[in-house]
Amino acid sequence: MSEQNDTQTAVELEAARKAIRAVDEQMAALFVQRMEAVRDVAEFKRDRGLPIEGKDQEARVIENVGALVEDDELRSYYLQFQQATMDVSKRWQHRLMDGQRVAYSGVEGAFAHIAAKRIFPDGAHMAYPTFDDAYESVVTGECDLAVLPIENSRAGEVTQVLDLMYNGPLFVNGVYSLAVVQNLLGVPGASMEDVRTVVSHPQAISQCRAYIRAHDFEARNAANTAIAAQQVAETGDPAIAAIASEETAALYGLEVLDHDINEDKANVTRFAVFSRIESTVEQKGDSGAFILMFTVRDEAGGLAKAINIISAYDFNMRVLRSRPMPDSPWHYYFYVEAAGDDLSQDGQRMVNALKGACQSVKVVGRYRTFDNTLDDGDA
Repeated sequence: MSEQNDTQTAVELEAARKAIRAVDEQMAALFVQRMEAVRDVAEFKRDRGLPIEGKDQEARVIENVGALVEDDELRSYYLQFQQATMDVSKRWQHRLMDGQRVAYSGVEGAFAHIAAKRIFPDGAHMAYPTFDDAYESVVTGECDLAVLPIENSRAGEVTQVLDLMYNGPLFVNGVYSLAVVQNLLGVPGASMEDVRTVVSHPQAISQCRAYIRAHDFEARNAANTAIAAQQVAETGDPAIAAIASEETAALYGLEVLDHDINEDKANVTRFAVFSRIESTVEQKGDSGAFILMFTVRDEAGGLAKAINIISAYDFNMRVLRSRPMPDSPWHYYFYVEAAGDDLSQDGQRMVNALKGACQSVKVVGRYRTFDNTLDDGDA
């Protein structure tokens, strides 16, 4: 009887294994199909300057797929399986997007370089001396994307970049915030007691003025924070330290003598990603925003008409700025960042109404407002 039971068990085990192999074959085919779709997603993101990682988006996907499994006991295992699948998909996207050429203005180790690396860790990061040069490299196809600053919480808008937006053909497909954190960097083996002089960009020195006074340091100006770090590394003098980012320390072989020394802890720079291809993804709910620029007719109430049209369609203007038009003295263009989706029915009606009331209207880009903070955990 026992031998008969063992035989029956072996038959059942083999049947179960056969069923698993059949499912594995189906899963292999579906895996290939899924990864081909992931390739399309990677291509879409690469062309439009969108990052691979999106924490909020992943959380929503995991929440939605959990409802597909009714068995409470199996659901947690399925969510682990799904998360592992998403991790594999991201690794595949990273490989596909490797070599993407990302322009920035400045030198290696500057905050613009740090922003470009955090948004596009797999890209080839190309330094250009000016905002115009970085922007034009994308226009000509020399680079795929450009990461340029558009606003600092202390210094205000970066007017040169706004002018490029207005006059140029590129689109903004992402806006990200990078906190400016300054550190005291010294040569290997140096200590705080050794330091007598600090070197950095004038703005960084201003940000750390109270710290510099408290330690009775002499301050010297440099072209930017990264060049300051390079100069300190080249001198090899423990009495001279640089004020710069932690990433810059690693780049030039310096040690961080003191962390987070800037007085203003809310100093943030917003960077925009520029691409030749416009993103046409609808911005659902409150997570979307768009950027538009317009000029008004030279008539009484011209600006009020434009603002009233935007408000009438229930779009909240988060930013409204004016800038002089370089080729038309005493005339101005207006820059708006508004919450919502300009591709929605109301959004299209709003844009069309603006075109009827304004001299010119240009939608520069659109972006998601979540996952846009570039903290140290981003890669």
